Amino acid sequence: VQLQASGGGLVQAGGSLRLSCAASGRTFTNYAVGWFRQAPGKEREFVTAIRWPGATTYYGDSVKGRFTISGDRAKGTVYLQMNNLKPEDTAVYYCAARQGMITSAIRTSSHYNYWGQGTQVTVSS
Repeated sequence: VQLQASGGGLVQAGGSLRLSCAASGRTFTNYAVGWFRQAPGKEREFVTAIRWPGATTYYGDSVKGRFTISGDRAKGTVYLQMNNLKPEDTAVYYCAARQGMITSAIRTSSHYNYWGQGTQVTVSS
């Protein structure tokens, strides 16, 4: 599965961005798709994920109430709407996917076996 992440950019604090993750020629049937981020000098951090069937969503504590994940399973596309962005949200954002993900593993990057190339999000203060 090839994943293409897009939508990053430079935004002022308090602003919004929408990231997209698209799978080439594939649906997300029975997949979990997650977003992770990595800032310079820091470990990769779980941001959010959505799992089909059911489109159950999961969020990291630092983004709850500000970020929303959604997606179109049939089109193989997942979106990350980021509102009220803060300078500490600055990072490279990666989308990742795995078929048949169990709930207990969904926040762990090593359990995902397909990764997009990353998109830079920079939030200025």
